[in-house]
Amino acid sequence: MNYRHAYHAGNFADCMKHALLVSLLGSFLRKSTPFMVLDTHAGIGRYDLHCEEAEKTQEWRNGIGLLMDEGPDSPLAPWLDLVRKAGGPDIYPGSPMLVAMMLRAEDHLVCCEKHPDDKRKLYGVFSRNPNVAVHERDGYEALRALLPPATAKRGLVLIDPPFEEPDEFGRLITAVQTIQARFPTGIIAIWYPIKHRTPVRAFHTALKDAGVRDVLAAEFLMRPPVDPDRLNGSGLLAIKPPYGFAAQADAQLKRLKTLLHAHDYSITQIVPE
Repeated sequence: MNYRHAYHAGNFADCMKHALLVSLLGSFLRKSTPFMVLDTHAGIGRYDLHCEEAEKTQEWRNGIGLLMDEGPDSPLAPWLDLVRKAGGPDIYPGSPMLVAMMLRAEDHLVCCEKHPDDKRKLYGVFSRNPNVAVHERDGYEALRALLPPATAKRGLVLIDPPFEEPDEFGRLITAVQTIQARFPTGIIAIWYPIKHRTPVRAFHTALKDAGVRDVLAAEFLMRPPVDPDRLNGSGLLAIKPPYGFAAQADAQLKRLKTLLHAHDYSITQIVPE
């Protein structure tokens, strides 16, 4: 309940996560049938990069602040176009706003945010958008209540927790099992921090042991992952990713590595189909 993403909005981890999220969502737009997105840890939706929290850390300056001059031919262009439309570089759109900007008339977004103040801000962003529902509830608990979606047979569940709890990776394994039992056709995207390798390796192994199939891990490292007290990188796990996503992710992370002066990146098939 103490985490505030306003301190970190637009940093390297957001850039990596959101560029890949837009690519995942782009696959739904290739067909006319509707889709639903469930964002389990939605935050406030949009972030003022000149607010007190953002000014205190200045993390965005080494993230989105280095990317706004990218041209239309960049593999990052679909995401950056949305950032600009949302008001970038002064305003940074979080996952819910990016998703909402990509919805068509028949598509829907469901957001969960358990912090009351953040939920009120999120509701204010979408109060006039009939395609977006905002719930003040724990995202993990909402999986059973909100899946399968009532409005579509296609969809994506985004899980982006603050990793304040010591058993967060274990909760993610349970969440994946719940989602696949209730919404087996859905794509699952999970963001996770990389401080050092041991917890991440254990997470990937636990997914294999749980029988989860078709798992792709995209990872982006600003520094070698050797300091357990520092955010050295981040990962986005895609379960049942759409065709072509791996190639898109590779091109995007390669470009981000150059622009953000990062240490390394990787695209790895953790478990085959």
